[in-house]
Amino acid sequence: MNEKLLRYLADQGLLSREQTDALLQEHQEIRRPVRELLIERGIVSEEKLIEALSYASGIPQIRLYESPIPMDVRLLVRPELLRANLIIPFAFDEADSRTVCVAINDPTNMKGRDIVAAAGKCRVKPFLATATDILLAIDRCYGTEEMQEAAALYTQTGEADRTVEEQLMQESVNASPVVILVKTLIEQAVHRRASDIHIEAGSDCVRVRFRVDGVLHPVMTYDLLLLPAIVARIKIISGLDISEKRTPQDGRFPIVMDGNEYEVRVSTLPTVYGEKCVLRLAQKKALTRSKRALGLRGAQLEKFDRILKIPNGIVLVTGPTGSGKSTTMYTALSELNSDEVNIVTIEDPVEANIEGINQVQVNPKANMTFANALRSILRQDPDIIMIGEIRDGETASIAVQASITGHLVMSTLHTNDTASSVTRLLDMGVESYLIADATVGIIAQRLVRCLCPNCKKLRPVLRHEAEYLGLPEAQWESIRIGEPVGCQRCDGTGYYDRIGVYEVMEITPTLRALIAHHATTDEIRTLAIREGMKTMHESARELVLEGTTSISELQRISVENIHQQNVNAEG
Repeated sequence: MNEKLLRYLADQGLLSREQTDALLQEHQEIRRPVRELLIERGIVSEEKLIEALSYASGIPQIRLYESPIPMDVRLLVRPELLRANLIIPFAFDEADSRTVCVAINDPTNMKGRDIVAAAGKCRVKPFLATATDILLAIDRCYGTEEMQEAAALYTQTGEADRTVEEQLMQESVNASPVVILVKTLIEQAVHRRASDIHIEAGSDCVRVRFRVDGVLHPVMTYDLLLLPAIVARIKIISGLDISEKRTPQDGRFPIVMDGNEYEVRVSTLPTVYGEKCVLRLAQKKALTRSKRALGLRGAQLEKFDRILKIPNGIVLVTGPTGSGKSTTMYTALSELNSDEVNIVTIEDPVEANIEGINQVQVNPKANMTFANALRSILRQDPDIIMIGEIRDGETASIAVQASITGHLVMSTLHTNDTASSVTRLLDMGVESYLIADATVGIIAQRLVRCLCPNCKKLRPVLRHEAEYLGLPEAQWESIRIGEPVGCQRCDGTGYYDRIGVYEVMEITPTLRALIAHHATTDEIRTLAIREGMKTMHESARELVLEGTTSISELQRISVENIHQQNVNAEG
């Protein structure tokens, strides 16, 4: 079946002859399934792999989010067996009530089929689905009940009456209810694509929320008795002091979930009702993508490429927390990474390890600040330096000096747009002529939610929306824009995944002269737009008109386009 699978992918233009030979050789040497190697190497997406496996095996595909799973089907097999075998029954066959339809990820998974057949005393009809869809369906059907059972077991077995230390000394700590509860909580967050888990103490309960695509969603509430044990368990696995409850703490721990490696950053904060705990989930391989996958296209992509080819100068990536700056920086560094250059980074914290790049962790307790680390790095013969964030005038000054003396320096700033980044450096005490001389490009960005492709609905544009989008009146009737609906795949939100919206300001000779003469933010922005810079409003507007996102997302992230209108009026 491997040859048929690879031939299909090659016919689709997704696999070269060299890649096919290399995969088959690796499969024979290490005995790893070809389908696993294809996903691990990032050669194909899960959806494309299932399409190819369906062709190679003759087993039809199924999208589990298109219809709910009936309760009588859910009761056939215990959820722990489904997770262990990556399989889920989803319906009884319409033509034969003694046959159950089962979603599998691996056509050769006979053990999973036998388990369902034995449990339901029925025949099994296989369908292929992605691992993500199967795990998400299991969570939807059983996840809430599993967490409730673990919480109930914690109180019923007397665990809540024992001290945390006594609970941790028991022999079966890994099987204790609170350990299972925390593990299930993190698993559910991963399967639902959450970036953060918020565990918050209220006056009478513990509230759990997941941040998915930038928006918080309530998931579960627990008895307040559970809070100390949940927080203690998280502190233990992240290396924090479980006895210290009066001051904030920060920690981290790695996990491997469904074959993917995640870095979990933990922050605790004392509140009036108990400690609040936030877990940030970062999938390491998701931090490096192609520039097109980030959302850069057309002229913006060309400008970004030109900026990265300049051997010295400073490149700034700006935007608020959670706008995707780290992903953009890591993507750029991965592209620049080669044996011919020495790349050194200073980060707080190091979010992903990149082979071939020297990464330095900031440590204020050891006096390893951004500024001190940068001074040391300059003696390490670097070609490219990445500074996680310019936070003060000292770091800004050293970074600018380094960029002028022949290094390419990349860093981030917390500013609203490209033009205001120049003002921020001025406020930090950097001279305007140095900023003009050193800066080669500034990229501002936000993230907008993508409309769920499974349920989005196109509708005519309303008059006030057409005016906001700047559409000629003659086009109003012909334009259709997307709006969120909500389905099982997107958990009823109407949105699935996010995409970057960018503003790329390439520093031209005229802009350089303007910056050197203490120009205001408005003057810099006006000139940049006249020279062809597309604002974030314009970038998001294009995504609305092509149906990728909604107009409400444009309104949420867009800076008012007064400046654009003024420029157009003057032009």
